[in-house]
Amino acid sequence: MSYVERRRFLWILLLAAPTLLAVVANATTLARMRFEELARQATAVARLRCLGAKSFWENGEIWTDTSFEVVEQQKGVLPATVTVRTLGGALGPLHSRVEEAPTFHPGEEAYLFLWAREGEPLRVLGWSQGTFRIARNAATGVETVTQDSAAIPLFDQQAHRFVHDGIRNLPVTTFQMKLRNALAGSTP
Repeated sequence: MSYVERRRFLWILLLAAPTLLAVVANATTLARMRFEELARQATAVARLRCLGAKSFWENGEIWTDTSFEVVEQQKGVLPATVTVRTLGGALGPLHSRVEEAPTFHPGEEAYLFLWAREGEPLRVLGWSQGTFRIARNAATGVETVTQDSAAIPLFDQQAHRFVHDGIRNLPVTTFQMKLRNALAGSTP
């Protein structure tokens, strides 16, 4: 190979490397969604109680279907129990963990911002951004809500940087009022 051919090959390799790395890494970066955007884009919003989960293979990936009891519904029409599909899960000794994809445990309650396309299972909109876990203070009985994405940096497209944002330890009554206001603004 001549000097010119080697040089041309190195330039092509240098220019193609970022594309190849992106394909190999197959990473997911979630763009930050404001609370009002979640409310507007969700096909359903509800307080749900986890009943259980089952993982399975589909198209070379492990997926988990989690069953929930609908405790309280704010948007959309849902049956008394719903199934929400998330990427990742466990099948025997094999575990697949996907960053930002929420996982749920029986008895746990959360407000979920859900979306579905015709003929497809329900999904959590924005993954961790559309998941608001409910915790109860054992001493006072006060329930608070914390958004899964509150501890994770998300890319803010307007600011062009990663930011830590989200709802942390907000009393459920305040969260419900915020949700009602956001949903009132999301209806055409």
